[in-house]
Amino acid sequence: MIKTLAGSIRQYKKQTIMSPVTVALEVFFEIMIPLIMAKLIDEGIDQGDMGVIWKYGLILLAVAMISLFCGAISGKFAAQASSGFAKNLRQDIYYKVQEFSFANIDKFSTAGLVTRMTTDITNIQMAFQMIIRIAVRSPIMLVCALFAAFKIDAQLSLIYVITVPILGIGLYGIIMKVHPIFERVFKTYDRLNAIVQENLYGIRVVKSFTREDHEVGKFDQVSDNIYKNFVKAEQILAFNMPLMQLAVYTCMLLICWLGARAIVACGGDEALGLSTGEFMSLFTYTMQILMSLMMLSMVFVMIIMARSSAERVCEVLSEESTLKNPENPVHEVKNGDIQFEDVVFSYNRKADKPVLNHVNLNIRSGQTIGVIGGTGSSKSSLVQLIPRLYDVTEGRVLVGDVDVRDYDIESLRNEVAMVLQKNVLFSGTIKENLRWGDENATDEEIQRVCRLACADEFVQTFPDGYDTYIEQGGTNVSGGQKQRLCIARALLKKPKILILDDSTSAVDTKTDAAIRKAFAEEIPDTTKIIIAQRVSSVEEADQIIVLDEGEIKAIGRHEELMQSSDIYREVYESQKKGGDDNE
Repeated sequence: MIKTLAGSIRQYKKQTIMSPVTVALEVFFEIMIPLIMAKLIDEGIDQGDMGVIWKYGLILLAVAMISLFCGAISGKFAAQASSGFAKNLRQDIYYKVQEFSFANIDKFSTAGLVTRMTTDITNIQMAFQMIIRIAVRSPIMLVCALFAAFKIDAQLSLIYVITVPILGIGLYGIIMKVHPIFERVFKTYDRLNAIVQENLYGIRVVKSFTREDHEVGKFDQVSDNIYKNFVKAEQILAFNMPLMQLAVYTCMLLICWLGARAIVACGGDEALGLSTGEFMSLFTYTMQILMSLMMLSMVFVMIIMARSSAERVCEVLSEESTLKNPENPVHEVKNGDIQFEDVVFSYNRKADKPVLNHVNLNIRSGQTIGVIGGTGSSKSSLVQLIPRLYDVTEGRVLVGDVDVRDYDIESLRNEVAMVLQKNVLFSGTIKENLRWGDENATDEEIQRVCRLACADEFVQTFPDGYDTYIEQGGTNVSGGQKQRLCIARALLKKPKILILDDSTSAVDTKTDAAIRKAFAEEIPDTTKIIIAQRVSSVEEADQIIVLDEGEIKAIGRHEELMQSSDIYREVYESQKKGGDDNE
């Protein structure tokens, strides 16, 4: 885990090293202060020698200033290192997610990935800053102060030797109790993010069905679960401070009592016992030792929280995509031919029943293929295998007479354009959204594909035309307008295969027909696969595939299927009676 996280330090190695180095210098000069104070008291104040007082006073001031400077520089280095480390870590996770297949993303969930990139990385950043500064300062201060204290009075310093192990055992017990609770908390955070994300995405549905109370109840339940777990963790962590205070005040009282007795016993003779200056130094070292222990306990608490977060982040960074390029990939897709050879597919390999069951299909380049079937008949699953969004469980899918697993993934997907059922537009202008298809497309090319998709007619009515700003998710355009813009974006790729996954469901039948006509006339060499609920959308296709429960029940033209397929005929007749006649 540490090795995985350390890889994200990269260009901030200098700051990461310099922070503990300057902290060590700060501690070195801070340890010298009590020794100089002892000299100042014993040789200057007690002897009434102003020359010595001025000498040690100036040395004390210089040492304090150097210590302060080193501390400030260390803080600067620590801030730069931790912020840079967190930045790199976010980038590494984001870049890693871009390589993931849909199966990988399904494993972590969108909400889970968001939590890892926000809450979890913030916890790691705070812990990292404490580790390279406080976790370095405290042990060095502890060891140096103990050494100096033993040098002054070994017998009195045995108090620390007894206290420190007791404190360490107590802190270890707290860590072991709290860590599992924080693991549960961060998993619950994933569920909370999922609920918020789902609610905001479907807020129109929530309000139209007046389900606000139901959504609030779901949120309150998960939020209350987080609250209870945090309270439980904090109750255990609360023992940290009383334990520390018990150790601090016990040591202080024992040092005061035994130290005062030692001074009295020696009758002011330094050769026989403890001098006033040494006692003051010892008392200062007591505070330094115990403050170091307190800071270490704070670091332990932060590390407990960050450990769960670090495990979750490393889980993403260590995940390998289920889809990988072969050793010598094919980079050229010759044509839009598609073959399914005895394809079996399951999202979960342990599933009892496959999503697609022994599918055989042969599509020639340039053909228009219709796919029709009821909800859950695996229409979308079928076409997602073509650009290799998922890999087949058995059999193989060929594009241009080459198995899709033998292609360079980017080269294959550049030749396959998909307009998904859930259309997505990003915040930015219409031009910027369309140039996802081709970032170098000219204005004329953009207008041409918009005319093919019947989008130009409504874009021209906007005051800013193609420079109209699209809000996040395309909330300021209608469903039909969004679909047509997504079709235009796909056409701009100039693909060899165009897949429309029920992507004209929000447009009227007249516009749907106009789009299909434009496809037939303007891109005759492109293989077009149209998934539709309306028979009218696929009626003129070269072949129509009828899917039911993951199996191909019939293939043929409209006239053939009307004679040979009961499923197709029932769908056609129900739609004609249900609404097409009125249209």
